[in-house]
Amino acid sequence: MPELPEVETTCRGVEPYLCQHIIESVKVHCGRLRWPVSDEIYRLEGELVLGVSRRAKYLVVDLAHGAMLIHLGMSGSLRLSEPSQPLKKHDHLVFSLSNGKQLRFNDPRRFGSVLWSDDWASHPLIRGLGPEPLEEEFSAGYLYEKAVGRKTAIKQFLMDGSIVVGVGNIYANEALFLSGISPKRAAGNISMKRMESLVSNVKSVLERAIEQGGTTLRDFVNSNGEPGYFKQQLYVYGRKGLPCKRCSKPLKEVRQNQRSTVYCVTCQK
Repeated sequence: MPELPEVETTCRGVEPYLCQHIIESVKVHCGRLRWPVSDEIYRLEGELVLGVSRRAKYLVVDLAHGAMLIHLGMSGSLRLSEPSQPLKKHDHLVFSLSNGKQLRFNDPRRFGSVLWSDDWASHPLIRGLGPEPLEEEFSAGYLYEKAVGRKTAIKQFLMDGSIVVGVGNIYANEALFLSGISPKRAAGNISMKRMESLVSNVKSVLERAIEQGGTTLRDFVNSNGEPGYFKQQLYVYGRKGLPCKRCSKPLKEVRQNQRSTVYCVTCQK
């Protein structure tokens, strides 16, 4: 599933081509996504794009009279194409722009979504979300306070969108390894000092991934059709049984909340 760096990479890739351009037409070739595409999406036609931003894993296309919320789901992607280029299989929505380009939403598994909202910040999918991990609000003090008394495993706690958004499975694994914290440790049993290390590593891991275009996933490519390259630098995710890059002991894999967790039993306590 595309995580925060992949969505941020996509946001930065499409923003120059959308911002200050008019969406001249909308064509829905398949509206059976995670939530059916409603006829409200045609309200985009004739609207000037004022900005493109990201909130958690949602792309927000701001317009004068509302916004479009896009979630890439498990396999979704956005492509900028020339109108003359043939549609690809699973190109479900096509937005024609006043600059002559088309923005195409492709999603083979159809777990993504394209929604219209009059007030995106108060949308039910957005309003209960925690702070962004790269903003100052996400601090060691904040995370420590939220964790007090919590018996939830720290990895699951870190992936709770009401606590902090966008720290998905890959980057939670990586940040916990770099911090030397076992993913199974209760969130409430982590000291302030270790929280400082964890918050710092969450930020640095995400920043590095964004700089390098996101993690290479089977289904993810950026707006130019090129894969990201961060996967080459992963310490634990996807490396079950391989030697730890610090102590050379085999990495262990467990399941937490139906998600794969890889960690080093020696380096992470």
